Amino acid sequence: MTDPKAVDYRRLFDAAPTPYLILAADLTIVEVNEAYLSATSTQRHTLLDQSIFTAFPDNPDDQNADGVRNLRRSLETVLATAEPDTMALQRYDIPIGPDGHFEERYWSPINTPILDDDARITHIIHRVQDVTAFVHLRSSGHDRQQAERALARAEAMEADLVARAREVQDVNRQLRHANEELAATSQALREQQEAKDRFIATLSHELRNPLAAIQAAVELLALDILPDHPALAVLQRQTAALIRMTDDLLSATRVLTGRLDLVRQLLDLREVVQTAAADVAAEFAASHRALRVSLPGDAVPLDGDRIRLAQLLGNLLSNAGKYTQPGATVTIDLSRAGAAAVLVVRDDGIGFAPAAAETLFEVFTRAVPSGTTPISGLGLGLAIVRNIAELHGGSVTAHSDGPGTGAEFRVRLPLSTAAYPGDQPPPPAERPARRPLRVLVIEDNTDLAATYRAVMHRHGDTVTVATTGHAGLAEATAQPFDLVLCDIGLPDIDGYQIARRLRDHPATRDTKLVAVSGFSQDSDRQQALHAGFDAHLAKPMTLTDLESLLNSWSINNS
Repeated sequence: MTDPKAVDYRRLFDAAPTPYLILAADLTIVEVNEAYLSATSTQRHTLLDQSIFTAFPDNPDDQNADGVRNLRRSLETVLATAEPDTMALQRYDIPIGPDGHFEERYWSPINTPILDDDARITHIIHRVQDVTAFVHLRSSGHDRQQAERALARAEAMEADLVARAREVQDVNRQLRHANEELAATSQALREQQEAKDRFIATLSHELRNPLAAIQAAVELLALDILPDHPALAVLQRQTAALIRMTDDLLSATRVLTGRLDLVRQLLDLREVVQTAAADVAAEFAASHRALRVSLPGDAVPLDGDRIRLAQLLGNLLSNAGKYTQPGATVTIDLSRAGAAAVLVVRDDGIGFAPAAAETLFEVFTRAVPSGTTPISGLGLGLAIVRNIAELHGGSVTAHSDGPGTGAEFRVRLPLSTAAYPGDQPPPPAERPARRPLRVLVIEDNTDLAATYRAVMHRHGDTVTVATTGHAGLAEATAQPFDLVLCDIGLPDIDGYQIARRLRDHPATRDTKLVAVSGFSQDSDRQQALHAGFDAHLAKPMTLTDLESLLNSWSINNS
């Protein structure tokens, strides 16, 4: 059944009382309406696909005929300017009847371009008014008053056409101006985004380089002094706090700019919880806080980003550590509820006013009851938690019965419909005894390079240090190495070039290459792998990070 509100544009075009002819950009006729056929005494099939000048040539018997020349000039003006052109009243005879004799005709034409989305002309509308009768009335001496009235109507019609043409021209000019402004604004936004990306990358590099040296120095001190030395505990805690704040700052910047990406894979959320709990276990124990973990017996399959989910839980645990006192208990409870995984982190700390629950997830926000000692941190961790949850299609809520009653953070994430192999969380893998390695460190931060060498020497490794890219290439090809740790931002050539050259050299084609860099965005990791690195570790790299990586490679025990 035909929709009564639907518009039949073919019928509408043919029913229009004004004669219209549609030209392609090459000035061939592609369509014509009934009014035009009637005005020119032609048939549609004789006009379509013909040049307008072939279909309507000049009258060969009129030595002064200039209709084709004037029409061509108008159409070429439209093609050159992409703006309408109104032609003056003019004579343009047309062939009539089977013998093709030319009949004197006068027309008032206007040619209007049709533009596509890229402002290119696709068609031209050739609209005409046959004013022959008006011209004849004016030139004749009969009924001069009637002729004057007819001429007045003709002039009014022409004035109306000119006014409308100017309106269309003005609108087109305004549209082009608006498009130019939009293009300029878009370019400025792109440049600002690129500048912001460069700033984030530089900030990451500049913050992480000194932190990496401090972290490595703390690890070296831990090998030389008693583990219960109070200065060592202070250094470990404050270094961890600086690293966490740096991670939060850079992650929050990506959150605010919509640049926080996910690398999804099928995973068991129980493994993520176990790993995150193990990472903070020593810190919780040192601060005399208990950590309880409850996991279901069945797998909790998710299509998610393992690193981001670990960051989500790590931020919740860090938050719990900040807002509880020594002797407190923090619990992690993972369960399944229908098609969702539910991850709950509870603490018995200072709590917050129930009305403040939603504001906790805003950037730079902390709900600390009055009279409470100020809490360190940037107020970014929970904003990052919410963004990671939402990127996974989930949500996070906060609840507290009030100050002094503790807090609960509940994360809901959609379960994967894919079956996860196995129904028990895998036991922690036993780390094989690591054999000593021949290691080349390419790092221009001399403090960091020296500390890496000292720490790895304590583990039995033979370490060579190069502080420039060219020196590193020379060392790598002069003697065999099991492992190359290479910075990206070197003073002469960057780490990507080094990786490509080492992969092209027969002696180093199979050497394990690890990028250790302050450039730590997801795009930096992808670029490192594309250049030929086997892995990318963000500064500050801990020996735990490195050992975990080596444990996954046969280099560790071959």
